[in-house]
Amino acid sequence: MSSPDSSAGPENCGLEIFWDERLISYDFGPGHPLNPVRVELTMALARGLGVLDRPNVRVSAFEAADDKLLRLVHEESYIAAVKHSGATGLPEPGHGLGTPDNPVFLGMHEASALVTGASVAAAEAVWTGRAEHAANIAGGLHHALSDAASGFCVYNDPAVAIAWLLENGAERVAYVDIDVHHGDGVQAAFYDDPRVLTISLHESPRTLFPGTGFPDETGADGTSVNISLPPGTGDRPWLRAFDAVVPPLLRRFRPDVLVTQQGADGHALDPLAHLILSVDGQRTAYSMLHRLAHETAGGRWVLTGGGGYELVQVVPRAWTHLLAEAAGGPVPPGTATPDDWREFVRRRTEEIAPRRMTDGTETVEISRWGDGYDPGSPVDQAVLATRRAVFPEHGLDPMTDE
Repeated sequence: MSSPDSSAGPENCGLEIFWDERLISYDFGPGHPLNPVRVELTMALARGLGVLDRPNVRVSAFEAADDKLLRLVHEESYIAAVKHSGATGLPEPGHGLGTPDNPVFLGMHEASALVTGASVAAAEAVWTGRAEHAANIAGGLHHALSDAASGFCVYNDPAVAIAWLLENGAERVAYVDIDVHHGDGVQAAFYDDPRVLTISLHESPRTLFPGTGFPDETGADGTSVNISLPPGTGDRPWLRAFDAVVPPLLRRFRPDVLVTQQGADGHALDPLAHLILSVDGQRTAYSMLHRLAHETAGGRWVLTGGGGYELVQVVPRAWTHLLAEAAGGPVPPGTATPDDWREFVRRRTEEIAPRRMTDGTETVEISRWGDGYDPGSPVDQAVLATRRAVFPEHGLDPMTDE
């Protein structure tokens, strides 16, 4: 494999985005929270702000995942059930198909395989050195299990992409999931595989679906890592938790590739969860992930979308920031959203679009773990529980990182 120059800074990155208008066919129907308009609006905003036209960015076509790829993670009987439901419209209750979360829709297999194909194409682009970073913002369907749909997810595209990397020679892959919901499907796929480090930073399973993701779920050699945060956690404590766990573990693990899931549903406006992040806090997390990709994985970064159910005010801005960051040129937070994009939003959704790329915070300071542990802070308590559960497995002290 040709390795990128690990000394290159974020400003020198190349980004390949895998996109096809058919990705919006992953659609559970009117009234379902996972509305594909959020991806449509994101691509329109990124295009309107010139992110897609930068000389180091290319937008590429790809093929849907075939059954051989899907079988890297999913059971053959489950793939057959998805095909049957998607062709007939009939539920397959034994496989989680036909529930309120995962209603059956015609063409479901084809749409889901297309999403997975985009994530595998991104993994291949990074692994072969064709691109330093690669993105599938329609992906990040992290709840799907080997034999069942779950949490709006039919096929688990991040897990299939990671499995593809392992099949093609990667020795260590790190997966960091910042969706507000626990990345349970990816964790389950690699729970006993020490080649894959999964880190999920999510709202406490005591208050949110899927009810998993406690610190004591540690997997093989401490390679399943869960940071379970209390409802009401905002930008500064969330970023403190991220900084206290993610960088030290990635530095110790030294993955060949970093795969990330950037669900935007930790935002204060999201209707399905209870964290209170801002777009500015999310943008800061993207910058941290980008730098860690260069520091720990030779710059090899595969990024996906994920959850996010405030379709107009949050997701398009958050993921446009994500793509711009991965392209090496962050959009200044005070940037105005384009007039024609706001008009497109009005026509497409009958909603009033945000006027700026910030929620008003712009710069979010990070309180470092090294500044001192606060025993009265619920967030610090959660962080320490995670560090105590897994840091010793990696030769790290739970209090000092040493």
